[in-house]
Amino acid sequence: MAKAKTLFITGASSGIGEATARAAIAEGWNVGLMARSADKLAALQAELGDACLAIAADATDLEAQVRAVQEVVSQFGGLDAAFANAGMGVQTPGTEAGDPAEWRQMIDLNIMALLFTARAALPELRKTKGHLLMTGSIAGKVHLSGSIYGATKWFVHGYAGNMAQEMREWGGRCTVIAPGMVNTPFFSEAKPDKLQPEDIAQAVIYALSQPERANVQEIAVMPTG
Repeated sequence: MAKAKTLFITGASSGIGEATARAAIAEGWNVGLMARSADKLAALQAELGDACLAIAADATDLEAQVRAVQEVVSQFGGLDAAFANAGMGVQTPGTEAGDPAEWRQMIDLNIMALLFTARAALPELRKTKGHLLMTGSIAGKVHLSGSIYGATKWFVHGYAGNMAQEMREWGGRCTVIAPGMVNTPFFSEAKPDKLQPEDIAQAVIYALSQPERANVQEIAVMPTG
């Protein structure tokens, strides 16, 4: 029987990260989950069982991500994929009205934490010819009036393409997942008529399930409504 593969996910305590953890375990993967919410992670680990390792830590801390990846590798014997999913928006959009302190927090999470996931995971992914995934956005593919959040996602899309080029040199793969509006805690109001987190989780599973010779570099998912 083949050894189960292992996926590391940031922003894993709710929304897309939580749904991806459930979908991956359903497909026979082990999962390492990282988020700041210790209570939510503990409940998720209790539900998902021995195939899940939950680590409460801040994704904007590089050393915390390095330690988390090493804990996952120690627990499950290797790392086959990492999903840089942690992210946030801003309460007040725009340059003139926006809060620079909030911009900094968003850039630290949407850009720096994503870079930290890549930095922490790549040494292990090289060993397995593994897969790096990132949560981008449709906002990183189109121009939205004055959107600083969208600009952070343009970075994600550019970086993902660059990493796909680098990783192919040693047999690795990189995919950016670009959702439209998803009904997650990202929004202050529920969006039941839009995409659900499970829809995006299935996009992640699709990318991971491709044969080793094929890299799906981008998946854009839009609601039909």
